[in-house]
Amino acid sequence: MANRMQWEPRHSVGNASLDEQHQAVLARCNALADCLDEANDRRFDEIFRELMALAREHFAAEEALLVGCGYPELEDYRSEREEFDYLSAEIITTENFDRNELQTFLALWWAGHILGAARSHRACLEKQLAA
Repeated sequence: MANRMQWEPRHSVGNASLDEQHQAVLARCNALADCLDEANDRRFDEIFRELMALAREHFAAEEALLVGCGYPELEDYRSEREEFDYLSAEIITTENFDRNELQTFLALWWAGHILGAARSHRACLEKQLAA
């Protein structure tokens, strides 16, 4: 069964650009679920590639903002990012997962990232915005 997650205000990290990126990631995870419902493998693969490109852009932007606000747990953040980079380069592929497993993994991973970021990044990013 496909996993879907809807954006809620409590997911906000206090930065409009990052929030928009997080919403775009969730939209693509949900679009992957729609492809599963429609049995549309070609569209699934297209959205999967879009999601991976968006992930790279998002992590670069997020890290730059966290560096700029003096985020105290930057090394932990970088470890999470490196883990995702490794997983996406080595494991998260349609060759290693069936599409249902892949969508479930991505939806759950991103849900964890977004909820964790909302908890841990918000204070630093809001402080930067106020300055």
